[in-house]
Amino acid sequence: MKVFLVDDEIVIREGIRESFPWDETPYTLVGEAPDGEMALPMIRDTNPDIVITDIKMPFMDGLELCRMLRMQMPWIGIIVLSGYDEFEYARQCIQLGVREYLLKPINSADLKEALDKIGTQIKEERKQLEHASSLRARMGNDRKFLKEKLIGSLFTDEAVEEDAENVIRQLSSMGCPVPAPAYVVIDAAFNPAATGQEAISVLADLSNGSAHPSPGRVGTRLLILGETSADAEEKAYSMASSMVQELERAGCDTVRIGIGEIVDSPSQILHSFKTARHIRHLLVERKEENALILGIREMGDVNDEMPSVISEAKLYMSQNFSNPNLMLPDVANAVNMSKSRFSAVFSQYTGQTFTEYLIYLRLNKAKELLRTTNYKSSQIAHETGYNDSHYFSYIFKKNTGMTPSEYRQQYQNQPE
Repeated sequence: MKVFLVDDEIVIREGIRESFPWDETPYTLVGEAPDGEMALPMIRDTNPDIVITDIKMPFMDGLELCRMLRMQMPWIGIIVLSGYDEFEYARQCIQLGVREYLLKPINSADLKEALDKIGTQIKEERKQLEHASSLRARMGNDRKFLKEKLIGSLFTDEAVEEDAENVIRQLSSMGCPVPAPAYVVIDAAFNPAATGQEAISVLADLSNGSAHPSPGRVGTRLLILGETSADAEEKAYSMASSMVQELERAGCDTVRIGIGEIVDSPSQILHSFKTARHIRHLLVERKEENALILGIREMGDVNDEMPSVISEAKLYMSQNFSNPNLMLPDVANAVNMSKSRFSAVFSQYTGQTFTEYLIYLRLNKAKELLRTTNYKSSQIAHETGYNDSHYFSYIFKKNTGMTPSEYRQQYQNQPE
């Protein structure tokens, strides 16, 4: 299981990273961040199963991060670390779905126990969801079947727009409250369809009522509900990113996902579906067979527009990677995109997440400095955007298989 760590204290992060016996457990540390604001886009990138977070942090504290994860990625298990043995903190954490509350200082045994407890819960929940999904399919659950058919009726070319209001009312009468301020449709195709539909059904069950699937001949369409347009977009991209992960895990291939235009009334849901379908068909025309996501309202010349955006983003990152505070939202703002949309589009067109590409830029510069200068490791860390020289050494070895000093010894004064 993948684990992500959030704590503003370097000593705590270093202790968990270096002292916990990761290699001897079924857990992998896939990333870390000093506050919730920096962590959130990295969590979307790495899609961990478990997040370990401190409460008291600058910018976005742990409680706010928990709220965001609860809203956007409710399937993630959360462990809270705190130096405060206070009932109010514990109460808020319980309300936010936090599974474990550990008081600092913690040791490896305590952390292992907490991870094992959450890991067992997550596995059991997944089994139950898969079993329930399978059971519903075997029993031909009429209510589920009717709901899917009603949702699907919103996406048919024969649909009359004024009928959408009636469909929404019928769904509400079934105890499925779908009226929302904003709607967006995801159109996904994959192979084999039946296997992928089961995986997506499980994801939808975990969405707290924000995603409603309707299986089709070649995949699944989902109606995503949002409190605002921005919320709908955020949820759509989070869901689409998770779908890619789960479909790959389920063994599906030729995954193509289109996200439609955000609309604000039931009568426009058909329009959102048509734009999502158009986007998915563009992937077919381009013979794209990897798990890719195209963005909202990309109805013009996608090939020209998106490479231009990616080039602009890469240029901005190459000019600013030495800034230790550089985050995905900064680059998204520079190219006039929302965080979630930029994250998905960047991954699609580069084959790397934002975090992976940022590390690539930083380590390339670090290698150059190690080959051509006598700078100390701490100075090179500073030059390449790392405040913590120990973390720099950890990232360097993790990605190159060598420590900075070993790399220098082997390659100094040699061309790249």
